[in-house]
Amino acid sequence: MADKINFSLVSPERELYAGDVDQVDIPGTEGDLGILPNHSPLMAAIRTGTIKVYEDGSETEFFVQGGFADVTPTGLTVLAERAVRLEDVDRSSIEAQITTVEASLENLTGEAALAARQNLDGLRAVLAV
Repeated sequence: MADKINFSLVSPERELYAGDVDQVDIPGTEGDLGILPNHSPLMAAIRTGTIKVYEDGSETEFFVQGGFADVTPTGLTVLAERAVRLEDVDRSSIEAQITTVEASLENLTGEAALAARQNLDGLRAVLAV
């Protein structure tokens, strides 16, 4: 068996992925990172983008928005502010959510408006991937 790295992707809602993989590509704030087994220890901030997981010849992609990556020689843990498996994205549902949030912005102020705008930015980012 070839070397593997233990990868875990966690969002506030749930753990989206856990398992031994060949490689993980993450969108760091300082640039993209390719994480392989025996990588040097590293902490990195994650920007909005796509995480690619390579396992036994297959590739799985996740949309992430913000968070941190903790890399050790044997593992990688990503704690994401928002994450979703790209194959699970329902574009029509996202578009409907965008319409709802846009309509609600007219009646919001202060922190509620800021939270709604951040939610709107995240929804639009999912569609852009």
